[in-house]
Amino acid sequence: MVGLTELESVTSCVSSRRSNQLSYRPYQRNCYYDTEASMRQFLGLFYFAFFALPLPAVEGIEVGDINGAKFRIDMPEKWNGSLVIYCHGYSAAPGYFNDSKPNPVMSVFLNEGFAVAQSGYAAGGWAIQEAMNDTEALRRYFVKKHGAAKETYVTGHSMGGFLTMALMESFPNVYDGGLPLCGPLAAANWFMERRVFDMLAIFEYLFPGALPSPGKVPETYMMQPQLNAQIEKLLDGKPGPAAALLRWSGIHNNNELSATLVFFTYILKDLAQRGGGNSFDNTNTIYDGTGIDNEVNDGVKRYRADQAAVDQLARFYTPTGRLSHPMLAIHTTYDPLVPPWTPNMYAMIAAQAGKSAFFSQRYVKHDGHCAIMPAEISKGFADLRHWKATGKLEGAVK
Repeated sequence: MVGLTELESVTSCVSSRRSNQLSYRPYQRNCYYDTEASMRQFLGLFYFAFFALPLPAVEGIEVGDINGAKFRIDMPEKWNGSLVIYCHGYSAAPGYFNDSKPNPVMSVFLNEGFAVAQSGYAAGGWAIQEAMNDTEALRRYFVKKHGAAKETYVTGHSMGGFLTMALMESFPNVYDGGLPLCGPLAAANWFMERRVFDMLAIFEYLFPGALPSPGKVPETYMMQPQLNAQIEKLLDGKPGPAAALLRWSGIHNNNELSATLVFFTYILKDLAQRGGGNSFDNTNTIYDGTGIDNEVNDGVKRYRADQAAVDQLARFYTPTGRLSHPMLAIHTTYDPLVPPWTPNMYAMIAAQAGKSAFFSQRYVKHDGHCAIMPAEISKGFADLRHWKATGKLEGAVK
């Protein structure tokens, strides 16, 4: 799902962090954001991976617009006739593209001879409806211009991983396989309530008034680096309550926690604007894992959801688990935004649908949201194609 600053390369992404959002979007100036410590670790690994991979020979780069959604298509010099659709992560604004050289993530697919197509979506935020429509429109445009692809795969980071899941289910005859990366593979209502809303409800009890009410975030609320610093200072000044929230969330430090809280508040504003009200209800929630659970449950404010808002979020999107082709999810073992236990929910959903044979997940040993190296994406993509071709995948969680 998540996080973004503006990016043409990972370096510019890290150095700018203008809006302090959280996500990963190649070619756009909005991308991956994490804390200073984890970013230094990530960059060391990323640059190693960058120089270890050959740059692809690209025959042509096309950027354009379809129904208000910007797009980019990369055609390799030696096209194998197949296509990868890439879905970007959460961004406050619609994405846009330039014609710069492919970055290491896209090079994973281009080096194998696959064309790559990306939509920036016509809307920002939790734009699942728009993203699905715009991505399908782009795929059809590609087919009209270049002919039907021999095989079509879909992948994406964060919210793009969520979209990978949704597209695999919604267009079963289009995609030969899916590779969701660091995505919240579960019902949007469940993940947003249990991770995003509940974290802010507990924070509101522990630090009243520090951030807007999770039940009604003002339309004027914006993410700012100064607000991150302010919340981090507040957490540092009250180690007892901060420790309770760190324990509940599984987040490692106040720096990551403050950035996550500020970002999650923005997401609640976005969802309320889309749904016309509050999508979340904690009147029946019993909180545990804080170390002060009795105090928290006695004091936390209870909110009732607006049913129309609940229904809107459920439509975009509640997974069915009804897969027709292989989907291999990859996640880091520590992720402050989308914890690695999140995709376990999709494993249960697929099992209930009788489709466990089409879903598998594996982990990589890195800290941070979407800190998956290009070489690890390459290995996962190769394994996914082998799985599709032979019906066999080496190992389940691996």
